[in-house]
Amino acid sequence: MTSPFDSAAFDSAAYDSDAADSDPFDSEQSAELAERLRAAIQQLLPELRAQGMQNQLTPSRLAALAALSAYGPLRISDLATRMGIALSTVSRMVDLLDGFGWIEREADPKDQRATLIALNETGQALLDSTRRQAATRLAERIDQLTADHRHTLHDALPALEALSTQRPAEPPPGEPPGTGRRQGLPTRRRRPAGGPDRAGWR
Repeated sequence: MTSPFDSAAFDSAAYDSDAADSDPFDSEQSAELAERLRAAIQQLLPELRAQGMQNQLTPSRLAALAALSAYGPLRISDLATRMGIALSTVSRMVDLLDGFGWIEREADPKDQRATLIALNETGQALLDSTRRQAATRLAERIDQLTADHRHTLHDALPALEALSTQRPAEPPPGEPPGTGRRQGLPTRRRRPAGGPDRAGWR
């Protein structure tokens, strides 16, 4: 039987706007797709992480700089919310970023008792340089793909960009986060005997 994740199943015709009402994916297939996407992203993470300043620009600090670049100036509490980590952890991180000379503090015009954190020119230059280096390394990997895979990756970008901007689904009232059917770990199907050893069949 043909897997729903065979290349033919991802033919562009399946995503034509006229076929939007006949989406072939069900919850189980989406969960398997999510697992394969997670595994691929995890393998690519080393290419996206900063190099040359490993002792200073850790992934969490890089994420803080990126959040400040996109949404700053921010209060520390707002930065913690954006990053999804504890306020005390972000407070210590901000002190480190300040010590490295990457951020600046300024009074909140709406409340002079509060302080806003903003990326300064040095921090922005570091973030831009890090992103360029990561993009260059990733481009080298993309160049090794076949032409068909490069075109497929290009066509998938709108979906990936939409996925990156989605807000996590709110759990039903009274249900803790992560316990919903689509939020928990997917139950992966066993690989059929003699079938292809695909990333999703483990």
